Amino acid sequence: MKWKLKIAGLVLAFMFGFAGIIPIKIAIAFNQVAVPQAIFVLGGNSNRMEFAAQFWQLHKNLDIWVSDYESNQNYNRLIFQRFGVPNRQLRLDGRATDTVTNFTSMVDKFTERKLHHIYLITSDYHMRRSRAIASIILGSQGIVVTPLAVASLGEQSESLLRVMRDCGRSLLWIFSNRTGASFNPRIKVIAFLYK
Repeated sequence: MKWKLKIAGLVLAFMFGFAGIIPIKIAIAFNQVAVPQAIFVLGGNSNRMEFAAQFWQLHKNLDIWVSDYESNQNYNRLIFQRFGVPNRQLRLDGRATDTVTNFTSMVDKFTERKLHHIYLITSDYHMRRSRAIASIILGSQGIVVTPLAVASLGEQSESLLRVMRDCGRSLLWIFSNRTGASFNPRIKVIAFLYK
């Protein structure tokens, strides 16, 4: 029994030690690329898409990356087209099932494109959790985010418990390439609807 506790302690020490490297990677990325290279929008709300499209009007050299449910892609594309965003600068991804997978499904694309600094657009009530997840998942790959919060009406900031839960899921992803999303009963319903 003692050896199991020792192994668990070593594993936890290793995980937290590795997680301690993340702030260093973020600082290096920010030092190397002080200005964001792309716009990243978390789906689930058309106000976020409109905000991103309006923001793009002032930053037309940046591509817009959107992570959302697959079923929202066409609607999102129409919003961006209405604001004049060319298709060549729009990257829509429909693999996300929740906030953690918004990031895990996109991080490889960002690293392939050598993006080290991105604008992160989401609702104000959702920003604390999104930034925490981004710091772990994107930060582990040397990507820093500059947050841009979209104002919402009457929404309360998400609970610290949700933030901590998703930080744990993000750390799980770093070490296992899994987020625990398969335990979410909503995902089974969504998968059933889209079969």
